[in-house]
Amino acid sequence: MTKFINILIGSLKNIANNKLRSTLTMLGLIIGIASVIILVGIGNGSTSQVSSQVKSLGTDILTLNIKSSDTSLEYSQLDDILNLNNIEKVAPYKTVSSTVSREATTSERANIIATTDNYMEVTKLTISSGRLLSSIDLENNSKVCLLGNDIAESLFNLSNPVGQDIKIDGDNYKVIGVLTAMGSNMGSNIDEMLIIPYTTAKYLGSDTSVNNLYIKVKDEALIDKTTTIIENYIKSSLGITTDYFSVSSQASMLDTMESVNNTLSLLLGGIASISIIVGGIGVMNVMLVSVTERTKEIGIRKALGAKRKDILVQFLIEALVLCICGGIIGILCGLLIGTLLGNMGYTFSSNTSILVISFLSSSIIGIVFGIFPANKASKLNPIDALHAD
Repeated sequence: MTKFINILIGSLKNIANNKLRSTLTMLGLIIGIASVIILVGIGNGSTSQVSSQVKSLGTDILTLNIKSSDTSLEYSQLDDILNLNNIEKVAPYKTVSSTVSREATTSERANIIATTDNYMEVTKLTISSGRLLSSIDLENNSKVCLLGNDIAESLFNLSNPVGQDIKIDGDNYKVIGVLTAMGSNMGSNIDEMLIIPYTTAKYLGSDTSVNNLYIKVKDEALIDKTTTIIENYIKSSLGITTDYFSVSSQASMLDTMESVNNTLSLLLGGIASISIIVGGIGVMNVMLVSVTERTKEIGIRKALGAKRKDILVQFLIEALVLCICGGIIGILCGLLIGTLLGNMGYTFSSNTSILVISFLSSSIIGIVFGIFPANKASKLNPIDALHAD
């Protein structure tokens, strides 16, 4: 044990005596491990963000999308879907883009969601002031709207928008409510959007045909069976196959998105891992140079009785220490940069397993790429080593 401690101390002293070379040797590993942690962390963060966004809509929600350009549901057919087994609520929606302005304010393009009074409950949106859409608004094709938080501030600054008018494509619409701020969700920022009655969309060049629909089920345990019932209804009523429409649950969307994000994380991690291998090659090269520089030292040690095993262990420990130090610094740099990226708005989520794998990888790199230089040093003939220039 004492011999091992002495070898370890000697290895540490040699590393400390060559600070610049040791730092440059570790640099490749530091960059590689930091890259793995950052890229995988961003991938994990994206997965977590998507998961929370999908879950926020609820696992009792089905989404119907009709992709055919030749056919669609009629607004009157929503009652037929509502009467199917296990259906609690339906909320059709479509997005149109229009010019929005108020009095002397500059006109701006905005996305507008045309939907029904059920949309808010199904999507779990709430209002901070005013009222929600009502069935009367839909029956009368009322020119009323709900404003997202950001667009309300843009148009009205600090004044209360409720009860005031704005212009959408030149027509007056009365603001009946302001949505609670919630930020971006599933690629859309609801704070920058408006909501109008579904039947009012005809004034903006749209119609009342339905291609997108949220469906809330009564019993979540029967959601797969309900999906089949809806698919059969669409096939029979529209005469199209599942190639032209889809009925998906939030759970299936979540599985698909997580699978894509996990694959992307593995791909990014694999690409970054290449730099770890390059860093290991750098360690091996530097250790080979170190063997050449210290040939006489090795000869003297062997002449004084050092065994081949002692030389092998010393150089192997030096490579291992360099790689472990590089791994630890790389992990710390990765976490620091990841935290900074998180503060800048990127999604970053560190994973304990990745940190452990990164540390173990650096140790394995030290052993694998340190064996060849250590073995070369241990095989040197002491007489030849002492006569080396």
